[in-house]
Amino acid sequence: MSNLHHMPGRVQSVERAAAILQVLAVEAQPTPLHHLAAALGLAKGTAHGLLQTLKDVGFVDQDEESGLYAIGAGLLELAAPKLDHNELRSRALNWTDALAGRTHLAVLVGTLEGDHVVVVHHVLRSDESPVTTTTGAALPLHGSALGKVLLAHDPRAMRSARAGELESRTYRTVVDWPALQRQLADVRDVGWAAEVEEREPGVAALAAPVRDRSGYVVAAIGVEGAPDELCDTRLRPRPALARQVTDAARAVSRELGHGRRT
Repeated sequence: MSNLHHMPGRVQSVERAAAILQVLAVEAQPTPLHHLAAALGLAKGTAHGLLQTLKDVGFVDQDEESGLYAIGAGLLELAAPKLDHNELRSRALNWTDALAGRTHLAVLVGTLEGDHVVVVHHVLRSDESPVTTTTGAALPLHGSALGKVLLAHDPRAMRSARAGELESRTYRTVVDWPALQRQLADVRDVGWAAEVEEREPGVAALAAPVRDRSGYVVAAIGVEGAPDELCDTRLRPRPALARQVTDAARAVSRELGHGRRT
């Protein structure tokens, strides 16, 4: 049990609210009231009152059906680093151009915006292939490689996705939460995400995370093309291409200060 007795010069309700947020931050799943009250040695009524206040200011979310509590979108937005799109483009420019030149594929950089990914930078293919995605395009979190990278690493993206339905774009779109969770676990394990005709027929993509100085995933970088360009005959992404994408993502991350000791 946490010791939350009042101390001179300290506000007990603020201490208790902070302790609730700390417990919710550690819990991987939405948490019931009785667990929070027991973990902090509080009466249920006291814990409920604090949670309602935290909910009112957007620091805690409560599921309408289950009544369970989780860290709120407002607090996640407050904690998330802000990255200017122009700075991201300028830092990524050399590496995206090089990736497009090596792979002969379109290259995309995307960031989280609400409940979707917005493409903030796009390098055209060197050939005359038709353009399928452009700068400013909004891509689904669950049905795009860029989106899956953000879902796997950014709790704000997961919260946004869970707030709505997993829309089916094609017959290959994953609309089952357990199946999507397994995919996201794989993304975290291997370091990249794929989509093969999940967003639209005839389009495949690979993407990897871009991290800032603190290690927070602030964007995703990826390549896009036809399935037979990105995958083998069994529609499995080509490992060599995935390595090129992850190498480019690491390079852009270094440009943003990730991995530097200074």
